[in-house]
Amino acid sequence: MNLAIFWILLGVALCVMELMIPTAFLESALGVSAIVVGLIVMALPLMAFSWQVALWMVLSLLMFWALRRFTPRRQPPALMDATEARTITSIPPGSSGRVMYEGNSWPACCSDRELAIATNQTVIVVGRQGNTLIVMPESALL
Repeated sequence: MNLAIFWILLGVALCVMELMIPTAFLESALGVSAIVVGLIVMALPLMAFSWQVALWMVLSLLMFWALRRFTPRRQPPALMDATEARTITSIPPGSSGRVMYEGNSWPACCSDRELAIATNQTVIVVGRQGNTLIVMPESALL
């Protein structure tokens, strides 16, 4: 079988697989790259098979890089608005302490850098930075 036909059939098969089993353009990128290699092999029939495979890999990587912007970004799970927690340790001004939130101990800091929060006080979770919860005393929000 002519190698150009092999590459084109491989590309069409991969594109059809993408239609049946969506994989965020993974198989489409491989398929389009294979079709392009098939067209190049039609123009340059004496190209060695190892060079064809290398070209297919390079084109596939370029396609992945180009299509990466169309894949959805993973967002960190959002915290529910205005959820309560209880301080385990005091939270000094501009520093961090620990709170009990949804049954787990979390590092926390106050959103007002000049406000201290005492131990065993109810706080409202207003945000999150990485693994640190941003809290405000319940009394400050009333």
